[in-house]
Amino acid sequence: MQLWEVFVRARAGLHHQHVGSIHAVDAEMALGNARDVFTRRGEAASIWVVPSTAIVASDPADAAELFEPAMDKVYRHPTFYEVPDGVTNL
Repeated sequence: MQLWEVFVRARAGLHHQHVGSIHAVDAEMALGNARDVFTRRGEAASIWVVPSTAIVASDPADAAELFEPAMDKVYRHPTFYEVPDGVTNL
């Protein structure tokens, strides 16, 4: 049996969120198992199942190389902009 990662979207307009993993022999069985395990109360609008072998992740040892260059671009940080008077929520 293959390991599958499960992503659920609670309702339209929201993003899919990783909720766990399941084992299944194929995509159809994975989708059915994910529905049974993670959406028992009907709280989902959409389910994605992805074979765990298809997911590629960065190495934590490469964090400085991948993420540090963005720190020198201050215009990307919300602290660069001034909030106008009278604005209470952003």
